[in-house]
Amino acid sequence: MHAAAVGDLVQLFSMRDRKSFLLRIQPDERLETHNGVIQHSDLVGKPFGSTVHSHLGTDFVMLTPSTAEITRTLKRRSQIIFPKDLGLILLKLSIEPDQEVIEAGTGSGALTVALARAVGPAGRVHSYDMRADMQHTAHRNLKLVGLAERVTLKTRDIADGFDETDAPALFLDVPNPWDYLEQAHSALRSGGFFGALLPTTNQVTLLLTGLQRESFGLTEVLEVLLRNYKTVAARFRPSDRMVGHTGYLVFARALQPANT
Repeated sequence: MHAAAVGDLVQLFSMRDRKSFLLRIQPDERLETHNGVIQHSDLVGKPFGSTVHSHLGTDFVMLTPSTAEITRTLKRRSQIIFPKDLGLILLKLSIEPDQEVIEAGTGSGALTVALARAVGPAGRVHSYDMRADMQHTAHRNLKLVGLAERVTLKTRDIADGFDETDAPALFLDVPNPWDYLEQAHSALRSGGFFGALLPTTNQVTLLLTGLQRESFGLTEVLEVLLRNYKTVAARFRPSDRMVGHTGYLVFARALQPANT
């Protein structure tokens, strides 16, 4: 039986309104929610998957959080990359344990968390952002989930270039990635994986033009649509609402110039 202990990261899922909360168990702390207060000490020794109760009697299920739940529940100062896109990004960039990878546009750290989990304890994520406040939020989120030691946060303009070279993968989550393709190509190893996320078609066309100019190839543009279903056996059908368009994913490989 896997029981919760002091220092564990846990997810509390409200059975009343399906709200989810992340916390790291500390003996003298408590979680305050609109459905009541839960003392951290009341979680210690309880099996994961069991039900705990707030002081108002609301039922919460205690779980070990998935990467998807972590990214959905993180405190944020900006729009995060959705789990439906994160999974494909990790696959398309071929993120593996022990790698050193680069991202620009740290934001609140959703992709940073996914990358840090994927590269493992011997890997490293180098994350760039111009805004110190964003990186402060990301650092707090990374510390909460126990991944801060795998990430190097760099507060600066990527127009000045990246410190790293020969990186296997690089992802740009910035409004104008076409302006930084020369810097990205210099940071990637030959044949390395490039990715970007953009919300509008006119941004994608500008990026496509830039990728061709800067010796990137094997380019793909994708959009992920995810449809959930109601899980009540008597009326199984699609959910009334779905997350539709979140962004266009652009992937390419860093190639040698044609004249070399």
